[in-house]
Amino acid sequence: MTNDCLGVVLAGGFSSRMGQDKAKLAYKNSDMLSFSKQLLKDSGLNKVVVSGDLHQVQDIIKNAGPVGGIYSVIQQYRPKAILVMPVDLPLMEVSALTQLRFKGELSNKACFFEGHNIPLYLPNNGYLELFLSQAFKNISSTSNKNPLTKNHKTGPSMRALLSHVPHLSITPEKSTLLFNTNTPAQWQQVKTMGQSDNSRLAEKNSAGLTLNK
Repeated sequence: MTNDCLGVVLAGGFSSRMGQDKAKLAYKNSDMLSFSKQLLKDSGLNKVVVSGDLHQVQDIIKNAGPVGGIYSVIQQYRPKAILVMPVDLPLMEVSALTQLRFKGELSNKACFFEGHNIPLYLPNNGYLELFLSQAFKNISSTSNKNPLTKNHKTGPSMRALLSHVPHLSITPEKSTLLFNTNTPAQWQQVKTMGQSDNSRLAEKNSAGLTLNK
């Protein structure tokens, strides 16, 4: 694999259902933004950027959703490819992202997990350039001066993007990897999972100590 792929964390959502910024949720002695960035770095990427108005890559088109964030990153960095993940996947693992990128680079196609459009490996090629130019050409620049309401998205969907580029989907090793946290109840569920895992690990260690006596 090459090092021409740029890691992208999408953190430009409003987190309205969560009631607080998902990027700042405390997780594993840090927060979800730091956790997500580290996952991408550990998957072998030299550079990771964060998309969102409160971060380093601000939206060119306001309220344009994930595709708008991707468009802004492509325009600013012109990478050969990007590996994109949202900021709300606390159970995602490095091995899964590495597999996604590996499959995408070998096929030179957009690559994602079955039933989920993101995380996504996305080559920056003519197909993508054509789609983005057509998708955003009719969006008036006045939308940036007079942004629409938070719940009104101006950009195309991820499904529309993927329908215009060569792509393939792969099956994740564990379905829990793609469990996203949009609400306090879902976040609490993740924390409960973590507590259960820690309890099982403690029991296993305790059993091992007993056997060694």
